[in-house]
Order: sequence, then C-alpha cells, then structure tokens
Amino acid sequence: MGNKPSSYNTLSKILHWGSAITVFGLFAAGYWMVDLSYYSEWYNTAPHWHKSMGILLCCVTIIRLLWKVLSPAPAILGSPLERKAAISAHHLLYLLLFTLFTTGYLISTADGRGIDVFDWFEVSGMGSFFEDQEDLAGLVHRYTAYTVMGLVSIHAIAALKHHFINKDNTLKKML
Repeated sequence: MGNKPSSYNTLSKILHWGSAITVFGLFAAGYWMVDLSYYSEWYNTAPHWHKSMGILLCCVTIIRLLWKVLSPAPAILGSPLERKAAISAHHLLYLLLFTLFTTGYLISTADGRGIDVFDWFEVSGMGSFFEDQEDLAGLVHRYTAYTVMGLVSIHAIAALKHHFINKDNTLKKML
C-alpha cells in the first residue's frame, strides 16, 4: 500500500482524483446555487447536497492527510524553487480547503441548526459566534473557493509542464 519512488499507490490516487472531482463539482454547484430563486425546485435540494458533499470531503481530506503521514509521497521533481513552490502550493491548498470547510460550517449553522448529511447523520450547529456571521463567512467562502480554483489550475498547469516540457514522470505518478 505504500508509495513507490516512481508512483503513488492506488489509495493515494483514488483520494487525489476523488477529491479533485468533488472540489470541481462543489465549485460548480456553489456557483450555480447562488442564483437559485425561492421558487426553484432546487432551492433546498442543491444546498443540502452541497453541504453534505462538503462535510464528506472534509472527512476525506482528514483521511487523506493521515494517509500522507503513513505513506509519504514520492520525491518531487524539478529545481529547488519548483520543489519549494510545489510543497507550498500543497500546504496552501489544504489550508484553503479547511477554510472552505470552516466557513461553510459557519454559514450553515449560524442560526443554530445542524447540517444534515444525506439523512445519514447530522453535524451539530453551535449557533452564531459573531455578528453577521453568515454574510462574512459567505464572503470568505466565495473568495476562498475562487482562490482554490486558481491554485488548482496552477497545479494542473505545473503537472502538464512537467509532462510535456520537462518530460519527467510527475504527472504519470498520479495517473
């Protein structure tokens, strides 16, 4: 189950690509949801699914971080600056994801209600911690989501650069 020097293991690949697909899906859903009217048939369903998937992604991200400790990644290729940039980008991506999880929680539970996750379980709400919590957390959530999409784009471009220009196995390690 451990990573090889030349490749990530199957679980690491599943966690990576599953998280990537979920992040893109949540971004697209969030972008679409903000324009839903009260009379839309999706007005309640879309936020429920968005919150549920966000909670599940948070759990998967915690598992992913634990797995990274247990199964360290193969060496990062490139110049010292590229390696440092890659490590910094990964750390920043995790920080931004946890910012999204936290602000999503603050938006959803400001009124004291919990978050129902697909009718499987509920994450308890703790109410409002500060004035205008929903609005302020919403702004941070929105701009953090845009930042994540920008960072993910840079991440993808860097992987493609390694594949097509450097002709190394950086991209192949995760495929």
